[in-house]
Amino acid sequence: MVKNRYISLLFAGMTFLASGLLSCNDTTEKTVQTNQFVRIEGQDLIQPDGSKLFIKGTNLGNWLNPEGYMFGFGKTNSARFINEMLCQLAGEDFTAEFWKQFKDNYITRKDIEFIASTGANTVRLPFHYKLFTDEDYMGLNSAQDGFQRVDSVVSWCRDNGLYLILDMHDAPGGQTGDNIDDSYGYPWLFESEKSQQLFCDIWKKIAGYYKDEPVILGYELINEPIAPYFENMDDLNSKLEPLHKRAVASIREVDNNHIILIGGAQWNGNFKPFTDSKYDDKLMYTCHRYGGEPTPEAISEIIAFRDSVNLPMYMGEIGHNTDEWQNKFCETMEKNNIGYTFWPYKKIDQSCMAGIARPGNWNMIVEFAESPRTSYAEIRKTRPNQHIAQKALTDWLENVKFENCTPQVSYIESIKLNMPQP
Repeated sequence: MVKNRYISLLFAGMTFLASGLLSCNDTTEKTVQTNQFVRIEGQDLIQPDGSKLFIKGTNLGNWLNPEGYMFGFGKTNSARFINEMLCQLAGEDFTAEFWKQFKDNYITRKDIEFIASTGANTVRLPFHYKLFTDEDYMGLNSAQDGFQRVDSVVSWCRDNGLYLILDMHDAPGGQTGDNIDDSYGYPWLFESEKSQQLFCDIWKKIAGYYKDEPVILGYELINEPIAPYFENMDDLNSKLEPLHKRAVASIREVDNNHIILIGGAQWNGNFKPFTDSKYDDKLMYTCHRYGGEPTPEAISEIIAFRDSVNLPMYMGEIGHNTDEWQNKFCETMEKNNIGYTFWPYKKIDQSCMAGIARPGNWNMIVEFAESPRTSYAEIRKTRPNQHIAQKALTDWLENVKFENCTPQVSYIESIKLNMPQP
């Protein structure tokens, strides 16, 4: 199947190049260009060759949006907190170089080749909005490298017959109000006109850049908006669909080719705030689920919403459970035509496709990350030997490389993929 998908994408790309020889006023060019992309037909996704696409794959989490638990941290759980901790531990210059090598090593062509070899057809790429600004992020404070990083994944996916979903995991101001959006503990995006405009501008910039790229299946506007912690949750929920419409309109100024993915409120699980599914002809919905029973009854409201709008539904994140649970939930999703990408592809230890081993003295890094650091005195008191700490961090950068990770065979098989034979 991977080979067939690759051939289809290659043929589509050749067709598009040929279409460029036609006059710009020739309507045939528009038809050919449109036919390159995955399209929506009722509750199904249809590939350029006319076959149905049932999404099966993984998430490249932690690469362009670091999360503490994937390093083995607890309290130090957002990108901002991790960066601050590393600067306190090893200095700004070391930290800047650490992030560069981290981005170089964590996801490479070898990782994408391995994912494709398991029978996956799609990867979801979470990213931080700051990668497309001049804000300080992951070792850079100007000329961020977001397009460079995404371009690499697009190229690797094209060569391996995989589709790519771009997921803004961390939006301006914060859309969730927890560590996963690298925010200040509240979804300020919905209160700030400046953040909303930046949100729309970034998506327009991304869409304008990738408007003719058929490897990209679609744009997922925001991940897990509006955590269920806030007393004014209903008011925040009422602002979600208007912001979606505004962002979609910005994207459509430059790109009418790609599908746009809409996630529900409260961990991508509440679709009640959505009252209009007709404002764009290329919308699909995305849900998440961790825990609960792996049965259709557990996602009955999601299925009912999907049926009511008669558009595709996709499980963008699921996982961190037993192999048996994951296997049964895959069966539930297959029976109910809900494609999926499990979370995550790679992290420390297990519960992923590729496990990262803890380097020597990594416990020192974890202990410092978990220690009180609310004053300079506490930082000085708890900081370990800098040379030992820097050696552990350098060893971590080696351990995250694909060739040094351990494929988690039972995990891979539990999510209905196949461990490739050596």
